[in-house]
Amino acid sequence: MRIEDGVKLDFNSVLIRPKRSTLRSRKDVDITREFIFKWSRRSYKGVPIIAANMDGVGTFAMAKAFIENGSKMSVAVHKHYPLKDLTTFYDEHSSENLWYSIGMVKDDQEKLENFLKERPNTLDKICVDVANGYSEHFVDFVKRIREEAQDVTIMAGNVVTGEMVEELILAGVDIVKVGIGPGSVCTTRKMTGVGYPQLSAIIECADAAHGLGGLICADGGCSSPGDIAKAFGAGADFVMLGGMLAGHDQSELEIIEKDGEKYICFYGMSSDTAMIKHKGGVAEYRTSEGKTVSIPYLGDVSGTLQDILGGIRSACTYVGARHLKELPKRTTFVRVT
Repeated sequence: MRIEDGVKLDFNSVLIRPKRSTLRSRKDVDITREFIFKWSRRSYKGVPIIAANMDGVGTFAMAKAFIENGSKMSVAVHKHYPLKDLTTFYDEHSSENLWYSIGMVKDDQEKLENFLKERPNTLDKICVDVANGYSEHFVDFVKRIREEAQDVTIMAGNVVTGEMVEELILAGVDIVKVGIGPGSVCTTRKMTGVGYPQLSAIIECADAAHGLGGLICADGGCSSPGDIAKAFGAGADFVMLGGMLAGHDQSELEIIEKDGEKYICFYGMSSDTAMIKHKGGVAEYRTSEGKTVSIPYLGDVSGTLQDILGGIRSACTYVGARHLKELPKRTTFVRVT
């Protein structure tokens, strides 16, 4: 047993200190990023925000809304769509803003293999999503995907420490997902005692990734546009959103009316609700690490997207960052707790 007694921070632990700026307006800020991924060598240009691969968030309807928005944000489409629906959607829409999600179970692997057979040269981005990215089995799994799909961009996680980020990048991962337990409907920290404050995880993992030419995606913990700005300021290359995008028309979930108000059920993908829905129940060797909540119905997602993009632009004007890529260099965090 050992104790690390250094200060570790979450989003609510800090604020961004303003700085003198030559920017006249928020419209002068460019919040797109351009990357060439380390292993796939594919290029990317767009707003580096990704809708999480959760029921009610990573949906086809959300992907359509992102396309219509024109900002080139992307969606990690959840893995529970049937193969036929996935191939049809990829046929009808460009893969530019789509991430194909996969876990490590046999059914997911077989579906991916069949997708690649039916639609060769269609898939350009894969999101490998597991709760615990520290297992040797997981590292071996992403190595196999890299060997089999050398020109596909791979995002994989989740982890929260620099040494594991380095191992995954060296195994062939282009973007490492960072975050254990910060999500609004995740109970991993409560159920297991395991986790890491998200802001410090981003800072440390970004440093490790960038030293090897890799990238990170901050996954979880953002509950406001200001949190997203803090994530980018801390060094995140991409930010993945779940709860902030839930509750909209694009959730593809039932709208519930109670006492004259409308709600949508939102749940973690390790919750009882998700496991009963997709696997028939909770396996006897595990427990739920997610919760189910009713959140207010928010209508179309377009208003939320405007708030998110406007908030990031505004944050950049407060520190004089004309381009989003400049935000980490212009960010000084002030501790408030």
